Amino acid sequence: MRNSSNAQQGLTVGVDLGDKYSHVCVLNAHGEIVEEGRIATTREALERRFAGMAPAAMAIEAGTHSNWVYDLLTSLGHDVVVANPRKLRAITANERKSDQMDARMLARLRRADSQLLSPVVPRAEHMRRDLGVMRARAALVQARTMLVNHVRGVAKSSGSRLRKCSAESLHKAELPADLVSVLAPLLQVLERLTEQVHVYDQHIAKLSKESYPQTSLLRQVEGVGPITALCFTLTIGDARRFKNARAAGAYAGLTPRRDQSGDRDPELRITKCGDRMLRTLLVQCAHRILGPFGPDCDLRSFGLKLIERGGKNAKRRAVVATARKLSVLLLALMRSGEVYEPLRHSPAARRASA
Repeated sequence: MRNSSNAQQGLTVGVDLGDKYSHVCVLNAHGEIVEEGRIATTREALERRFAGMAPAAMAIEAGTHSNWVYDLLTSLGHDVVVANPRKLRAITANERKSDQMDARMLARLRRADSQLLSPVVPRAEHMRRDLGVMRARAALVQARTMLVNHVRGVAKSSGSRLRKCSAESLHKAELPADLVSVLAPLLQVLERLTEQVHVYDQHIAKLSKESYPQTSLLRQVEGVGPITALCFTLTIGDARRFKNARAAGAYAGLTPRRDQSGDRDPELRITKCGDRMLRTLLVQCAHRILGPFGPDCDLRSFGLKLIERGGKNAKRRAVVATARKLSVLLLALMRSGEVYEPLRHSPAARRASA
C-alpha cells in the first residue's frame, strides 16, 4: 500500500469491499489521492490499518461484509456511510470498472455529498442476528418446497399421484410399492425439515414475545402472522427514520419503477428493491386477505375493487397493490402504536364518526 506523509486531517476514504481483499483509496482535504492499495478483508488487517488513523469520512458498499466492517470502522471513531449499490450507476456503469476505480469513486462521492451514495442504515447487531433466524427458517422452507415438488414429480412421472396434503404432512403419505426405495429416504428428510421449521417457529414466537413486543401491534391486522410481524419489525428497524408511513411501500420494493421523460410516462413493474423475504411475506399476506377466507376489512375492499376493474393481470396487480398498502399500514401502526380499526373507512364507520 502506498503511504503519504500528508497530515491525516480532513481525510476521505473509499473502501471497495471484496471477499478476500478490499481496495482502499484515501483523499486529502483538497481531493488529491494520497494513498491507494489493497488490504485483506479481515478484522485484524482492517483494525491494523485504520486504528491509528485520525477520524475520517469513509464510504463502503452494502454487501456480505458491510455489516461487520461498518461496526468495526465505527468503533475506531470513523464516520462511515454504507452506500446502496443499486443506486451507484457512476460505479456499475463505469466503462473502466475495476476494484481500484470503485474505491476512488466511493471516496469522491463521499467527499462531494454522502447523499449521492443513497446511504443504507445498518441494523443493530442483535437485530441482524435475529433476522438471521428468520432467513434460516426461510432457507429450510425453501428446501422443503423443492423436495416436495421433486417427490410429487417423481410420483407423477411413474404414473402415480400422491394424496393432496400440506408440505408439513407429506412425509406421512403412502408411497407406491415401486417407489419406496426411491422416495422413502426423501420423506425422512422432509420429516426432519418440518421438525426443524417448527423449532424455528417456536424460537420466533419467543423472540417476538420477549424482545419485540411491538410485533403485537402488527398482528392486529388479520392475515399478518408472527413470521411476517417479526420480519417487518426487524427489517424496518427504527420506524422513526422514515418521514412518513408511505415510504414503507418503496422500502419494500412494492412501488412501480418510473422512467418519465416529457410526455412519456409508461407504466412499469415494481422496483423489487429492498428485502426480498419481507416483500414475499407481504405478498403472501395480501393473498390471504384477498382470498375466499379473507377478513372483512378496508384492505380487502381496496383489493377487491381493483380486481373488479378487470383488465390484464387484474388479480396480480391487486395483490401487489394490497401488499403495498399493507406495508404502509404496518409502518403506521409501528409509528403510532394505535389500535387497528379494520373497517375505519367503511360507510358505517364514517356515519358513526360524523
